Amino acid sequence: MRSLSDANLSGANLSGANLANANLANANLAGENLSRANLSYAILSGADLERANLSRAFLFAADLERALLRRADLERAVLSAADLTKANLARANLSYAELVGANLTGATPVDADLTNADLTNANLTGANLTNANLTGANLFAAGLKNAELVGANLSGANLSIAILTGANLTNADLTGAVLTNANLSGADLTGATRT
Repeated sequence: MRSLSDANLSGANLSGANLANANLANANLAGENLSRANLSYAILSGADLERANLSRAFLFAADLERALLRRADLERAVLSAADLTKANLARANLSYAELVGANLTGATPVDADLTNADLTNANLTGANLTNANLTGANLFAAGLKNAELVGANLSGANLSIAILTGANLTNADLTGAVLTNANLSGADLTGATRT
């Protein structure tokens, strides 16, 4: 495993780079171009990826625990089975991203764009998705226990079999959302739109 932990890689063009299994823990990659890079199984815990371009990057099973991904571009990125526990994803672009089975426990994708993202079986327990755009997202069997979805746009989203116990959906837009067999016990739906 290549170790670049604590490295300052500012100014490096890593577009299309093969960094599979690399140790980039706490690395400074803020604003860097990592589009189409292979970061599968990479360790990026605590890394600064603010405003980084990770569009179409392959981050399968990557460790992004507590990573700073604020305003990062992750459009069409593959993050399936990735660990994003307590990652800061505020205002990140995750449209069309694949997050199947990803762990986003306690993550903060506040104001994030998750349009048409695939979050099948993802764990979003305690995640803060306030004002997130989840239009058309696939949240089939996702765990959203105690998640904050205040003002979130879930129009057309698939929430079949999702666990939303104790979730806060105040003022959320659930227009056209599929809630077949979803568990909403103890969820707060005050002001939510459900037509």
